[in-house]
Amino acid sequence: MPTSDLSSEPTRASLADVTPAIALGPLDGRYRSTVAPLVDHLSEAALNRERLHVEVEWLVALTDGTADGPVVPGAPRLSDAEKAYLRDVVTTFSGDGIAEMAEIERETVHDVKAVEYFLKRRLAAAPAALGDATVLPGVGELVHFACTSEDVNNLSYALMVRGAVQQVWLPAATALVEQIAEMAREHASVPMLSRTHGQPATPTTVGKELAVLAHRLRRQVRRVESAEYLGKLNGATGTYGAHVVAVPGTDWPTVSKAFVEGLGLTWNPLTTQIESHDWQSELYADIARFNRILHNLATDVWTYISLGFFKQIPVPGATGSSTMPHKVNPIRFENAEANLEISCALLDTLSATLVTSRLQRDLTDSTTQRNIGPAFGHSLLAIDNVRRGLKALAVNGDLLADDLDGNWEVLGEAVQSAMRAASVAGVEGMENPYERLKELTRGHRITGEDMRTFVAGLGLPDDVAARLAAMTPGSYVGLAERLVAEYL
Repeated sequence: MPTSDLSSEPTRASLADVTPAIALGPLDGRYRSTVAPLVDHLSEAALNRERLHVEVEWLVALTDGTADGPVVPGAPRLSDAEKAYLRDVVTTFSGDGIAEMAEIERETVHDVKAVEYFLKRRLAAAPAALGDATVLPGVGELVHFACTSEDVNNLSYALMVRGAVQQVWLPAATALVEQIAEMAREHASVPMLSRTHGQPATPTTVGKELAVLAHRLRRQVRRVESAEYLGKLNGATGTYGAHVVAVPGTDWPTVSKAFVEGLGLTWNPLTTQIESHDWQSELYADIARFNRILHNLATDVWTYISLGFFKQIPVPGATGSSTMPHKVNPIRFENAEANLEISCALLDTLSATLVTSRLQRDLTDSTTQRNIGPAFGHSLLAIDNVRRGLKALAVNGDLLADDLDGNWEVLGEAVQSAMRAASVAGVEGMENPYERLKELTRGHRITGEDMRTFVAGLGLPDDVAARLAAMTPGSYVGLAERLVAEYL
């Protein structure tokens, strides 16, 4: 077979040279609109903004001092206007600031040092509105005072992840759970044939099965809601070495604790150079578990659609298949499955990798943590797809009823259980109930008349016989409706 001579093919224009830049990944390309809220929290720019936030608040803390006096002797106190100016550097950090910081980093070849120099520039350029007496140009050496880069980074990541969880992921996850719960309540009384091991089994209701999934997901949401976000500020090896040498008279652990808790984080008193990241591992494991339960929902709903239990409401103008015009494909659930798998793979890697650091420090966590955004992004995208997919479903009541009516053998469980109870109560002739129902039903399709005839010949007490004679597969759903009402 002849092979293509690539050297003879025309040179293609480089897509890498197109302006604005083309996204390499789908989250920043095809799916940007769905995951855009995470950019404010988990992007590189968001990381630098939080670094600025931490540096500014550390500078304010050092100049404010404590009840026992200044943290660093001789440090001036900042006026309210000066503090507001510094905090405004954080709140207004956007396009121009991002570009300037990137330019500085090209010189420093160090991201945290670039943040330090960026802030020092703002101190030196304190506006005239602050007056000639402003102390800001003279406090530059308090920026990043006694800090290692990880003092800034660990606090920044904790603030970033907390914001992403509390402001973006949790609202989306909670809305999804409530949507599923509402569907469960709506369909709590709609009977449906179960399929344990894929085979016809004891009936349930559509609502009860959805309630199980809503309940499982809600437990994981509660775990995520209760997550701790830890932080530390204690120097290059967690000993406050530089702090004590520079200013031996200050109670540095107390200052550190107050500062970290002032950021709304939980203080970690014992670390190496890095905060140990255990809290991140715990959080990502919980979110991955939520993802996996949601994946279970997606595969179950996909299966119910394939069985015809759910009908999909066509979207006007949409194409299901490029060649088969009749099809309405369950693409939202398939898309969700794929994105949940990608998210879990990233979250599992984050969770496993971040708990280990060689001796007092290595840099595996640095590049690893830069993938927190994609991990959350694929989960958020999946949540959005499931929500949209569920909105386009309708229960196929007629098919559910036909399916139940075609499987009267599932009442074998009910009849043999009633026979056992009657035997315990002293009724004669109830021997071998399981075996007798097995002989009647296993591998056979029976009718309602077959089942009623069998029950009539058992010699059960009249009230029990009447109860069983009135039962149908559609009415044999136990306490399903009550369970949804009471426990969801």
